[in-house]
Amino acid sequence: MVQCFLIHTICPVSALGSGESRVLYSRVFGPDESVLTTQLGPEERRLLEKEKLLTVARQVRSAVVLSREAAGRVLLEAVLGEEVVALQEADSGVLRLRAGEPFSGERSVLWLGVQSLGFTLVCEPHENLLLAEATLKNATRHCLEDLRMLGPGSEVLLKSDRIDVLLNRLLPHGQLLFLNHRFAQSLEKEVAAYMAK
Repeated sequence: MVQCFLIHTICPVSALGSGESRVLYSRVFGPDESVLTTQLGPEERRLLEKEKLLTVARQVRSAVVLSREAAGRVLLEAVLGEEVVALQEADSGVLRLRAGEPFSGERSVLWLGVQSLGFTLVCEPHENLLLAEATLKNATRHCLEDLRMLGPGSEVLLKSDRIDVLLNRLLPHGQLLFLNHRFAQSLEKEVAAYMAK
């Protein structure tokens, strides 16, 4: 099962320091583990969840920066219409989070670094990573192509309802789907029809 999906910054933003990352969108699937383990109030639980997601975003940001430095890549901003090229040139990787860093159990983190945005899936450790990677790439492709997230002045926060609908189709209740060709085409048509609204 997928624990959460994040969209966050991986490059410095003027309002942030050089080592910081900002979570632009998050969707948590399944029960909130802080409710199960502690007797915190709603505000404390919300802050704890927010801190966990920021911790994951910072770790992914560090991995992307290291990957780009090791490859000697220079970040070039994409223009509208070049989303497919940006996705093909995206940095990608997998991290393993030990228990307590920041979740109570061990987790696998799959990430894609596309320009200045990071797309991240946090999964259970036993999850099929190839299927999770395909799902992450598919969700990222739809976000980039249909929602134009790489364009100037793109506001991810204003598109959260469309991202929610996309995730409801691709990750129903946080479950990864095995897609055959016919089902994948049907899903593509359904998502494209909704995004065209």
